[in-house]
Amino acid sequence: METKANYVLIGAFTIIVSVALLLFALWGANWSSERSWQEYLVIFNEPVTGLSEGSAVQYNGIAVGTVERLSLAPDDPRRVRALLRIQARAPVKSDTRAKMSMSGLTGSPFIQLTGGSPEAPRLDAVYSGRAPWPVIETEPSALQNIADTANRLVARLDQLLSEENIERVSASLDNIRLLTESVAEQRDDVREIMLNARAASEQLQQTLQRTDRAIADIDRDVIQRLPALVDRLDHALVELDSAAQGANGLVNENRAAISSFANDGLAQLGPTLGEVRSLVRDLRRISDRLDNNPTGYLLGRDAPKEFEPE
Repeated sequence: METKANYVLIGAFTIIVSVALLLFALWGANWSSERSWQEYLVIFNEPVTGLSEGSAVQYNGIAVGTVERLSLAPDDPRRVRALLRIQARAPVKSDTRAKMSMSGLTGSPFIQLTGGSPEAPRLDAVYSGRAPWPVIETEPSALQNIADTANRLVARLDQLLSEENIERVSASLDNIRLLTESVAEQRDDVREIMLNARAASEQLQQTLQRTDRAIADIDRDVIQRLPALVDRLDHALVELDSAAQGANGLVNENRAAISSFANDGLAQLGPTLGEVRSLVRDLRRISDRLDNNPTGYLLGRDAPKEFEPE
């Protein structure tokens, strides 16, 4: 009995130790695994259609982790929270940005991390601890830009193809049809107008040619007469210079007489004009008297008075 009891104790002890070693190994492996991974939070302000838990996370095209959990933000359902499980050695910096991407046209979407300048600190090093996980900022993805552009194009096309614009286009087409029909009906008149326009153009060309020839003849005639005109002008200038010299000599020869007239003659001109003015007044007064009473003025007596009967 004692031998069997010892075997039971030894077996139980062996089993307990084995289980403890196994639990310790599992804990050590889990602890080592946890230390080789880092969790980050990304908040998208756009739909993440096609993204699911387990989707890949790439850093500049290299796989560095996976999407661990997706959920809507409790304070704003328009925002999507994605919890990323990324390798601890991945250089996630404070200026690293996350965006939605897709491998090809038919590939599954994934999260692409970009940026991360060498001088920027690691994001987990500047993590303040106010949020449950370090938050990686996002930037609009190419898919979102394409979707926004497509939405704007659809809105503009819808506005362009509105009922009002369609009616206007139809009215314009009707007007063009009426115009073409009118032109077709007046085909002969249009042909005549074109012929007249061609004839007018030919006449205008002939007129321009004649004008060019006339201008060329005038220019040639002017050029031919120009030397004679220049000679005449030189001769006229010589004669004018000679006349100016003669007038200058005449003034110099009679300078004394001119000076005497300026000094004495002009001084006497004022009194002479005063006497002439007095003479004119006397003559006007005599003329008035002759007009009024010529007999009395000439005979020195008054005119006889007319007899007036009582």
